[in-house]
Amino acid sequence: MTMISEANAIFAAWIAAVTHAIDVAAGRLVRTRRIVLHEQDDGSFVASSTAGKSGAALPNTSFRLEAGRPQPPLSADWRAAFRGSRVEVDVQPAHVMMHLLDFPIRATEFLDGMIRSQIDRLTPWAVNDAVFGWSPPAPAGHDRIEVTLAATSWLKVAPLLRLAEASDAASVAVYTTVAAAGAASRILLLEKPLRSVVGPALNVPRLLRAVLLSAAVAAAASLLISAYLGDSLQSELGDVQRQISQRRAALRLEANGTASGLGLLAKRKQATPSSVMVLEALSRALPDSTYVTELRIEGDKVQVVGMTQDAPTLIRLLEQSPQFTRATFFAPTTRAANEPGERFHIEAHITAYFGSGT
Repeated sequence: MTMISEANAIFAAWIAAVTHAIDVAAGRLVRTRRIVLHEQDDGSFVASSTAGKSGAALPNTSFRLEAGRPQPPLSADWRAAFRGSRVEVDVQPAHVMMHLLDFPIRATEFLDGMIRSQIDRLTPWAVNDAVFGWSPPAPAGHDRIEVTLAATSWLKVAPLLRLAEASDAASVAVYTTVAAAGAASRILLLEKPLRSVVGPALNVPRLLRAVLLSAAVAAAASLLISAYLGDSLQSELGDVQRQISQRRAALRLEANGTASGLGLLAKRKQATPSSVMVLEALSRALPDSTYVTELRIEGDKVQVVGMTQDAPTLIRLLEQSPQFTRATFFAPTTRAANEPGERFHIEAHITAYFGSGT
């Protein structure tokens, strides 16, 4: 139940936020009549209006408020003018408490919180029992700013709110005027929307609920369809994969007979030294002044007998060749008086692979 309550609260807050955003946007686009109530020294109010969609401005009228009701009662034209209009009330500065406050210039962005936290100390009312506002910050020198705080009791503006609500106004705002830095400054004490600017013909919260419900139904239907189609496609994919596996197994069985013979031949070719390849490798490794008189290949060994000018260097040259390893003399090197060089007898192991060398 707690999770459901939290979800409902979040849902309600979201609807309220979207409704407010729509009202703000509509308020900028839709032209509404503005009615201004000027409080007089004797406590009465003089009402003036701007021109509306239905006609010119009405002549001014005056009245007193008794329990939130105008006395004398408003005329039919004025009652019609109040409906859907923005009501702005200018209260007398004599009924508003003023304070000049000093803050560091870096506190400009945090004035709301800083002033709100001092209402209990600066005024005789608690923060929830007062309506208040402040003038635009003015430079005071030495990285300081000054603002004029204006505050009055909630009981002072409550009859004005009842009048606006009873007249079906769209919103109400309460102002006062204060002289700051030699000029009059209008300070907003309270602003409260009373109903949607788009009017009763369009119930925005109900419309939002209908849109969200439709979206939820569409999402649920999409999930069901995707789950059904996913199961069907998964089954078809499994069948295709089984057929592919069976076909591959059959091809492997058919190719085993032919591939085994070819594989053995290729393996034997790679593992068995070729006499031609051995001879070619020797011709690349031995210097031009060396002559081979005998060549014997036995398994993975090769024996070379011949004449050269420097027999020990042949060992190093054969070791450097990738086709030979562990080269050594298997018989003494001799030099005869009638021979032009040394007779050598070298034995080396042959590398099994004589491929392309890549």
